[in-house]
Amino acid sequence: MNAMKSLIAASTITLVSLTSLPSAVSETNSVSLNETDQITANTSFQAGMNRVIFASEGEPMVGNLYLPTSYQAGDKLPVVVVTGAWTTVKEQMPAVYAQRLAERGFAAFTFDFRYWGESGGTPRQYESPAAKVQDIQNAVAFLKTLPVIHGERIGGLGICASAGYMAQAVAEDDSFKSFATVAAWLHDIESLKSLFGESTVNRRMELGRAARRQYEQTGEVEYVPAYAQSDVDAAMSGDVSYYASRDRGVIAEWTNRFAVMSWHEWQEFDALAIAAQVTAPTLVIHSDGSALPDNARRFYASLGGEKHLVWTEGQHLDFYDRDPQVSAAVDALVAHFQATL
Repeated sequence: MNAMKSLIAASTITLVSLTSLPSAVSETNSVSLNETDQITANTSFQAGMNRVIFASEGEPMVGNLYLPTSYQAGDKLPVVVVTGAWTTVKEQMPAVYAQRLAERGFAAFTFDFRYWGESGGTPRQYESPAAKVQDIQNAVAFLKTLPVIHGERIGGLGICASAGYMAQAVAEDDSFKSFATVAAWLHDIESLKSLFGESTVNRRMELGRAARRQYEQTGEVEYVPAYAQSDVDAAMSGDVSYYASRDRGVIAEWTNRFAVMSWHEWQEFDALAIAAQVTAPTLVIHSDGSALPDNARRFYASLGGEKHLVWTEGQHLDFYDRDPQVSAAVDALVAHFQATL
């Protein structure tokens, strides 16, 4: 429980004006759309990683499409859309799983959500479940236009907090034929109150709403670190080793920052309520050492379609990039997606 509490804490505020923020263009290495909502991609694809650009709600989005070494021109492959933990970018845990799935014969797609990484949108580092659900659905619409993708064989894999976002996308979009979660963070407001205390949750609500009002009125964005070990006001604090290690989560592509206006929207997102709406075949991979294990069990029990549960061993962060947890998870994922895509 203490380890899980370390994943998220409450908020110190750094004021950043939009005039001093890097623009979406500068933060995305000058990635832009040729015109609103136009999508672009490689005209020829090859085995390995292929960089693509598409649009979500008019913003430029950058993704990586991984193809297996066996890929040959003319192939139309099943694809798994892979999304990662909150505050993260495509080069972190999504890349680990995408590469492994490609090694096993699937196409796998990772991308930066709006406001994060190379993709466009302001304010930066804004954790919006609603926007992320839209982005997943727009990514799928994009993938269906690509000649290398079989449009009737699309799966979704959500790791940690994006499991809930992916669940909603899957429930709302029948383009998804299969769904899986790994070390899912699945919360509702009551579980957050139990985990962190009602006063902390209420304070975050107030901070988030106040930060949103300030942004709308002045253009100023309030930020805290996404992770700082000794700063209890950071979005995550304590011994969350993945976000403290330069050989793990601390990479150049990741910005260690969290928009305070995210708090109320993120806390109000109810992943547990979505489960009954998910009718695609679903695999849940979890452990007692992963986040909110009782919620994972509740989510699984409420799923509305064919389902399978793999309850294994390991701590939550192990499933991001460590063996044997990743290898065991990938074996289960491959079997699931081979059977359902």
